Amino acid sequence: MSRVTHLLFAFVVSFTFMAKAQKPAAADPETYLADLQKELVIEWPKNRTINLVFHGHSVPAGYWHNHEVHTLESYPNLVLAKLKERYPYAVINVIVTAIGGENSLKGQERFERDVLVHKPDVLFIDYALNDRGAGLEKAKEAWEKMIQSALSKNIKIILLTPSPDQRIDMLAAGNPLEQHTNQIIKLAETHHIGLVDSYAQFKKVAAKGDLVKYMSHVNHPNLEGHQLIVNELVKWFMK
Repeated sequence: MSRVTHLLFAFVVSFTFMAKAQKPAAADPETYLADLQKELVIEWPKNRTINLVFHGHSVPAGYWHNHEVHTLESYPNLVLAKLKERYPYAVINVIVTAIGGENSLKGQERFERDVLVHKPDVLFIDYALNDRGAGLEKAKEAWEKMIQSALSKNIKIILLTPSPDQRIDMLAAGNPLEQHTNQIIKLAETHHIGLVDSYAQFKKVAAKGDLVKYMSHVNHPNLEGHQLIVNELVKWFMK
């Protein structure tokens, strides 16, 4: 290999490495909440209250079938139960600001008064299931505003992709839920924040023909469905 060829090869390798290194990526579950995990093991009287805020629509609000609200069997409080097993000395508040039937446009309008007022240590956003009516562009704008507003206050953020609507074929490429999923993944990568890909977990069970076992209603998970989401959420706290 001539010197010129060698230098050209080295340049190409170096450029490729830099391009990969600079590619936007979602936050790393191993490190993103590392500082918070340290706080969760602090004992009284040096500990403090940790606020986890869940913002979104009917799923985090706890709606199942027949408009029943199963607060303690839905993923925000199931996450709390898991975290208390792991962190027995921690004081953890789970605050659910979700409203059934709401999309991200409405959620963004009340974001400051209903969400930021609680001073979240971690903010979870779950609106995609209801954002189909708003459309990708308007939904992206609303998510961007909430993300930027929270980041300006140094709040850790974890975005959730949608849980199922059984009227949508999750195995069909480019279906509406998949489109919103892809948009949320890009938002997490762009802002280097947390991501829980609920859609991917439900798609796995849909591929096995088992989706109905995880649903209480056409578009509301049951306990098993919520547990799928919980299993992904707690990974961010279990270093």
